[in-house]
Amino acid sequence: MKETYSRSKSVWQRMNARERKAAMAYGEKYKAFLDTARTERLAAAEIIRRAEEKGFKPVYTMKSIKAGDKVYWNQKDKSVILAVIGKEPVHEGIKIVGSHIDSPRLDLKANPVHEQDGIVYFRTHYYGGIKKYQWTCIPLALIGVVFTKDGKKVDINIGLKDSDPVFYVSDLLIHMAQDQMKKTLAEGITGEQLQAVAGTHSEEGQTPKDAIMALLKKEYGIEEEDFAAAELELVPATKSRDVGFDRSLIASYGQDDRVCSYANLEAILDAKPGVKTQAALLTDKEEIGSYGNTGMESSYFVKFVMKLLALQGQGSLLDFYETMENSEMLSADVNSCLDPMFPEVSEKDNASFLGYGVNLTKYGGSRGKAGSNDANAEFLQKVRKIFNDAGVCWQIGELGKVDQGGGGTIAFMMANWGAEVVDCGTSMLSMHAPCDLLSKADAYETYLAYKAFFESR
Repeated sequence: MKETYSRSKSVWQRMNARERKAAMAYGEKYKAFLDTARTERLAAAEIIRRAEEKGFKPVYTMKSIKAGDKVYWNQKDKSVILAVIGKEPVHEGIKIVGSHIDSPRLDLKANPVHEQDGIVYFRTHYYGGIKKYQWTCIPLALIGVVFTKDGKKVDINIGLKDSDPVFYVSDLLIHMAQDQMKKTLAEGITGEQLQAVAGTHSEEGQTPKDAIMALLKKEYGIEEEDFAAAELELVPATKSRDVGFDRSLIASYGQDDRVCSYANLEAILDAKPGVKTQAALLTDKEEIGSYGNTGMESSYFVKFVMKLLALQGQGSLLDFYETMENSEMLSADVNSCLDPMFPEVSEKDNASFLGYGVNLTKYGGSRGKAGSNDANAEFLQKVRKIFNDAGVCWQIGELGKVDQGGGGTIAFMMANWGAEVVDCGTSMLSMHAPCDLLSKADAYETYLAYKAFFESR
């Protein structure tokens, strides 16, 4: 029997030739998703496209549901729920895998266009936890939507094609950085210095800003006031790439949490319909606390479940809470793993390792488990058995030393409604960087884990 848990052998060492080939093939499909789904809007659109190809229909158009039906909920083009109705009534519980499709980035401010000494900039506000200095001196793409005065929606996607221009946040040259180099990493680049170069060209009688605004008006029909009704994001413009001679790793922007979101999508599309209803939750706003009407702190998941219940003759708030108490969830988010270059922040015996399988995290939070779900032993045992029986390579690890730091997921929000929840996702290096790193083996085992969970009782 395959050794599913090991702290001495990597997944690659435990795989046979067929499994290694499958993991590498999965990595190629995953990279294609990463290069397409660069923002939460693009991710949601791709998820819905894939789901509709597989027969999923919007639940708000349904008059009834039966076992085997495939439905989805689109929450303002930024969050998606996919569900396959089980043989048992929805009230008997749902098998949920919950991931998020937003990632750290730079958002344009409401009045972003700014000219200083002949250079036109976009002012930004960073979204999520970042090391600000990492976002300088890299090519950036501008993606999002703008509404014009007459209400026309303009989709913006500049910088991902090889023929596109890109945008750029400058840093101080080393020759003149004596004072800057004395600052801490947190102080070396300030938030207000994260201004992206948008252009310099102008013609006689124009300022550079006038020239850029004239270009935007000509090419996109956008005026300066229209930025007030826009959502525009700057994200790294570089494509995902294999890393290492053996191509065993992937470096890319946005792998937190699109590695789990892609595994979630593939798992629900591939899983056999089960006794329980299966639901893939792909949500927005996790990186800033899950607030807003597309985040998990809002009501859309409640409405989705109550809609399913109503289509089966139930639908009270009590029915919802009873459903959630009968439900189980894998909170599908990434975790850190031991970085041999920075071993001092991890407690090795309780850290996860790169390439050792999907990671279970009993508790997150920080300093005394604050903000943590802290899964119970009974549910951990059940998940462990599911993985072992399915031959899924897994490990267990925490997010750094006790007093070092920490982080949170959507796990506690679902647990607040009564569901059994444990964090379960891919371990990675350089999390929240413009280009983070993970193992193809771990990404593949994450998919296998979610699929096994969906298919389980």
